[in-house]
Amino acid sequence: MQLKAIPQRQQSRSQRMQRAGQYALAIGLTLFMLMPIYVIAIAAFSPREALNAFPKALVPTTFSVETLSFFLNSTGVWPAVRNSLIVGLLTLVLALVLGVPAGYALARFVFRGRDGFRLLILSTRAFPIVILSIPLAVTFIGWGLYDSLLAVALVHTAMALPTTILVTSSVFVSVPRDLEEAALTLGCTGFEAFWRVVLPLALPGLAAAAIFTFVLSWNEVFAATILTVRNRTLPAHVMGVLNDSPLAFRFAGGFALVVPSLVFIFFMRRYLLNMWGRVTK
Repeated sequence: MQLKAIPQRQQSRSQRMQRAGQYALAIGLTLFMLMPIYVIAIAAFSPREALNAFPKALVPTTFSVETLSFFLNSTGVWPAVRNSLIVGLLTLVLALVLGVPAGYALARFVFRGRDGFRLLILSTRAFPIVILSIPLAVTFIGWGLYDSLLAVALVHTAMALPTTILVTSSVFVSVPRDLEEAALTLGCTGFEAFWRVVLPLALPGLAAAAIFTFVLSWNEVFAATILTVRNRTLPAHVMGVLNDSPLAFRFAGGFALVVPSLVFIFFMRRYLLNMWGRVTK
């Protein structure tokens, strides 16, 4: 019995060491990703004199909103924030209106070419927006939509639709079909069963997909830069004046662009697994 206990003890020790190594690797990767955000946050809430100091301290000694106030009071920042919010909301509405029915159809109906359609949706993300920049600009000029928020929202919707469709499809797969069939037997129409039964159960995952779509639109910079001149979103505005702006503007602008993504991760962490059709308790 003692001879058998030694290999088991060694195996248990090996498992603990392996788990400790995994935790150490996860902590190291997390710190590696958080370090730039931490440095930007410190710079955004430091006095402007401290930005030029060398060497810079990793632990701030003074706290000031001077740098962030300088960015917020700069010319064109608040109109750019308003434009980003408008484009994000338009993208959110269009992506959900088009993506939710498509995701529901993929999850509930079996039709010829469904797997190919999934692959076709995913393959649209393989085309870089750089290749399509000139055709898009020419097309929107011909439509009279160039330098408009609607043009940016349409491009962002096209970029967000593949993810929205695949995410909503996975969300609807996790909703039991039996509940929908029971609603149909009780007198509901197909739309009523979807509206009263399926949609409330899928709302957490749909909310996560909606916020993901909004964050994607908020952070996108290339299409907004190509398709606008005066009505630019916040990332396009920051990118356009980055070379000529002082150091305080750059750090504060970077912090303002990172904040929505951090908010998304904070509020959606409990739904990240459910988005892909897994139910956790």
